Amino acid sequence: MSQRVAILISGRGSNMRALCEAMKAADFPAEPILVLSNRPDAAGLDYARANGIPAQIIDHTRFESREAFDAALDDALSAARPDIICLAGFMRLLTAGFVEKWAGKIINIHPSLLPKYPGLKTHQRALDAGDTEAGCTVHYVVPETDAGEIVGQSAVPILPGDTAETLDARVREAEHILYPACLRKLC
Repeated sequence: MSQRVAILISGRGSNMRALCEAMKAADFPAEPILVLSNRPDAAGLDYARANGIPAQIIDHTRFESREAFDAALDDALSAARPDIICLAGFMRLLTAGFVEKWAGKIINIHPSLLPKYPGLKTHQRALDAGDTEAGCTVHYVVPETDAGEIVGQSAVPILPGDTAETLDARVREAEHILYPACLRKLC
């Protein structure tokens, strides 16, 4: 039986596209049932609509609190009944209550080799530290930021002359391979 996947985005949705393209394969054990964005202008919504995937917007700026936003998010996800929720460039911190309710069902892709560099500005931090490699990690989401059990990782070399931008581009290519592979593994 195919697993039902909801994907949460905030922007261009490049990882969402990689996941959805992988799920088009006849032998992939999952299907996208919802793409949800907290930003009305997220470019990834256009991809979802063009590919017949239900797309929904829950604008976080319309809520008084993080808890109120998460309650609306929970309602939308409960209605969609996903087996797995993939965070794909979803730039909102989720409340502990929300994460605990969906425990074991939410995964995220993070642009560093966790446990190194949780949070933001990961590429610049790796460059500033003089690291020789960077990469990405797929992990389960827990209440602590970027601290959940690791599902998979992919490393890329840091090259002489790299900037945060050039490193980001190389890591993103690795993300687009790793995230679908990890989703398949979990299904």
